[in-house]
Amino acid sequence: MANDRLIITRRGFGIGLVGGAAALAMPVAAAALTVDQASTLVGKAIADVNATINSGKSASAMYGDFERIFSRYADVPTIARSALGPAARSASRAQLAAFTTAYQSYMARKYGARFREFIGGQIEVTGARAVKSYFEVISVAKLRGQAPFDVRWHVSDRSGKDLFFNIIIEGVNMLASERTEIGAMLDRRRGDIDGLIADMKNA
Repeated sequence: MANDRLIITRRGFGIGLVGGAAALAMPVAAAALTVDQASTLVGKAIADVNATINSGKSASAMYGDFERIFSRYADVPTIARSALGPAARSASRAQLAAFTTAYQSYMARKYGARFREFIGGQIEVTGARAVKSYFEVISVAKLRGQAPFDVRWHVSDRSGKDLFFNIIIEGVNMLASERTEIGAMLDRRRGDIDGLIADMKNA
């Protein structure tokens, strides 16, 4: 079981990772993924974020690092499709691909600016359990002068790799939060997916 720690502030973590469906329509659980593997994945993601935070790199360099971390450990196509919501069903294959690429960069820029605020606490993986067709990795964020708070990571291998597809922080669901925000952006574009993609590239 992983027991990795991450130096991070509560405020920054909440802003940076919380962002729909409260649950995805996940397929039958794959036998290859285990509780320990799910915990290990989350522990590695936490360790990589910690290394980037403490790297001393410029903000722009950190954005690139965080985008690579997101790409490596998260099921980006699944998260992006969830964020796009019902519009994903009418989008062309090319639009979905362009949206997914833009969304990945958008997430890195959106939250990357906050990452330098994360120093001051730690996150510890405390356990994991099977939940229907995926695994939930449970962690606790312990911050200086503040009460610990709950962080849960949903991990699946539906993509063919062990990846997380959702994070829930103190009951706040990343997928639901992102879907609401992206939905509002799309509404402002009157449903124009190409316009939404352009907006995300410039955000």
